[in-house]
Amino acid sequence: MLKEAIIEEQINPKVERLEKATVFFLILMVLFSPHSIAASQTAWITGSFLLLIRFFFKPKLNLQRTPLDAALWAFFLWSFISCILSYTPLISLDRLRSVAIFLVLYFVINCIKTREMAIKLCFLLIGSCMINVIYVPIERILGRGVEIHGLSANGPLTKALLMDGDTLLKVNGKKITSADELLSELEKNEESDVFFYRPDFYYTVKVKRNYLLPGDTSLEKLGIQSWKKSHNWRSTGFFGHWTTYADVLQLIASLTFGILIALASQLAYFSDSKSRISRRNPLSICLLFFSFAMMILALIFSGTRAPLIALLISATCILFLNKNKKMLVAFTAISGPILLIGSMYLHQSRGVGFIDERDESTRYRQVVYREALQLWSESFRHVMFGIGMDSVKVYAEKWGLFDNGKLPMGHFHSTPIQILVERGLPALLIWIWIILTYSKILLSALKKSSGIEKGVLLGIFGGFIGFLISGLVHYNLGDQEVAMIFFLLMGIAFTLYNSQKLERLSASNTSTRASGKNAFIRNLILLSSNFSTAR
Repeated sequence: MLKEAIIEEQINPKVERLEKATVFFLILMVLFSPHSIAASQTAWITGSFLLLIRFFFKPKLNLQRTPLDAALWAFFLWSFISCILSYTPLISLDRLRSVAIFLVLYFVINCIKTREMAIKLCFLLIGSCMINVIYVPIERILGRGVEIHGLSANGPLTKALLMDGDTLLKVNGKKITSADELLSELEKNEESDVFFYRPDFYYTVKVKRNYLLPGDTSLEKLGIQSWKKSHNWRSTGFFGHWTTYADVLQLIASLTFGILIALASQLAYFSDSKSRISRRNPLSICLLFFSFAMMILALIFSGTRAPLIALLISATCILFLNKNKKMLVAFTAISGPILLIGSMYLHQSRGVGFIDERDESTRYRQVVYREALQLWSESFRHVMFGIGMDSVKVYAEKWGLFDNGKLPMGHFHSTPIQILVERGLPALLIWIWIILTYSKILLSALKKSSGIEKGVLLGIFGGFIGFLISGLVHYNLGDQEVAMIFFLLMGIAFTLYNSQKLERLSASNTSTRASGKNAFIRNLILLSSNFSTAR
């Protein structure tokens, strides 16, 4: 009876279909993560719902746990308390959804059954990301919009406060690709909304039809001397903002580099042992190198400094942990030109260097950091519970933030400062607890890994370090696209860590059984010997 029940449970078709469907939505989440938060979150929520249904079927699902459970749930609980005590509770509670993104971790570790599957998902993530990475330079070569030059003082575009070098992208929501299209759309309405790009910012202005100048050509009527397709903007991939895209790229590029280093270490040239022969296909190494190089190019095209510096620090950490001197020397030689190219591109496209106090974004951060710390230290309530997530959207004017309204309203552009001001000192201390515990676990797992598994863990650890570095000047934890991939990789890391624990436990049990069996045989021989002696 018992045996039949076990067999029935093992081949339960409903459970099998549920588990396959859950894995299917996990794969969809991984595929869409580098491109669309809407699609990836839909896949995650649907998969999580199916996983919840799975709990009501036998055999009972063994819920996977992590050493971070206490810290993660404490962080969520304190965030909830902060929302209740917020100046704007309803707004803060709505923002709590972004904090709940850590549940991606539990979806991942309860869906992935084997380490082989975890590794395959990493390659799937890298392969999917390459779609937008290859799209970025192609888009740059083709160009976009209408970049205007030589504006006349009395022209319609000048009167709309447009400037020389601006790139006009849309008129009344319709994309334009030439001066003729621009003129045609402006002539359709008495007043048109023109969406344009000026380095680092997107704006919309209104252009009136009766301001058009007399003339025979579109250039004369628009009051410009020339136009061309623009090849200078900050790439965003398929996301809406370059910072989001850059932070996502940093995480996936670090993963790619970690696997690349692990495989390349087995090549004869980089091997410490002369007798060691590569057992890896050179094609996979070449593809990973190409992917990593293209990701760096896309990261440079995003014009975002912090993630690029974070990636270089991440790569350095990966190489130090890999302990291969030849690779470290090679990377040191390569990183110099990468920094030079990145610096030149930043200067050309944005007019700033890697560290430039004249940069508007740098001055903006200096102002909001000072204001944030002053606001946090104003009262015991602020110190312990913060002001509440997104309360600045309502109270910024009252608190005199953003230089008394002279600067555009935003957030505090730093993960630690944002946590401190919005959720209080305990929340920041819990976040530090998460960081330290996760670092310890990753380093522990790295010591017991080898091959591709080691590469995956190296890449995840490097990406984690890069995430923290970039988070000093970006609020990347609050960026759901970035946070989703961060917790996805955390789930993969814990899957590998748990597999190692199971292997050690299995080996220990085998050793115990073997020693017990040997002890039994020794006792049997001893008894037989004593019996013979007695006779």
